[in-house]
Amino acid sequence: MKIYITYICILISSLSFAQDKDKEKERQLALETAKNYVYEGNELIDADNYINAEMEYRKAISQAPSVVAGSYNLGNTYYDKGNYEEALYRHTEAAKNATSKIEKHKAYHNIGNVLMKEELCQEAVEAYKSALRNDPTDDETRYNLAIAQECAAQQKQDQDKEEEKNDEDKENEDKNEDKKEDEKKDDPKDEGDQDKKDGEDQKDEDGKPKDEKDDGKGDKQEDKKEEGKPKPQPGQLSPQQIKNLLEAMNNQEQKVQEKMNAEKQKGAKVKTEKDW
Repeated sequence: MKIYITYICILISSLSFAQDKDKEKERQLALETAKNYVYEGNELIDADNYINAEMEYRKAISQAPSVVAGSYNLGNTYYDKGNYEEALYRHTEAAKNATSKIEKHKAYHNIGNVLMKEELCQEAVEAYKSALRNDPTDDETRYNLAIAQECAAQQKQDQDKEEEKNDEDKENEDKNEDKKEDEKKDDPKDEGDQDKKDGEDQKDEDGKPKDEKDDGKGDKQEDKKEEGKPKPQPGQLSPQQIKNLLEAMNNQEQKVQEKMNAEKQKGAKVKTEKDW
């Protein structure tokens, strides 16, 4: 029984070893294939055939991402073509998959270069620092770091000035608003308009002062008195005027009559009274 168990264990170990060996062979084959794609891509780059070179680099990345030369060289291709966004993505991919300090240094160095093209100076400073952590002896990276630090400082200064200017503009805007509000409150025209409005409020719809307007009863009574009287037409005498005129004529006629009677009495002979 023990012999059978031992035999089974040996068989399992052999199968596992064989599987691991096959996997290693597949991995090695993938690495070799990826390196061949990178090689073909490099040849095409030398021939200025960027389109086909890009295809070969992509094949290498798909076959074995750990072969960072595929991502790295593809990133350089995009950088030369001015496609900095894609270049940044590929160099970041290379830095992530890199297994040696030399590979990491190159990837971070190129990341810094891409960021400088995008005027992201502070981010470039961090990328160059990461590159120097993996290779402190690279003078070119150290030089680029100094340039990036100077650029970042200038950007920070410009940003502070812009923020200060925005704050001043905002403060001046607030002051102008307050000034307008004060002028509006002190505007005599507004006071005159208000007084005019108050005066209008104190008048009725006919434009008469409300204080001088009576309760309306007197007007109503006068209206009732005049309702029964005919209204004179334009160019005609009113009934009252006719009445006054007739009275004046009668008075005049009476005076004339009295005068005539007095004249008759003066011309007649006076009769003597009898003395019987």
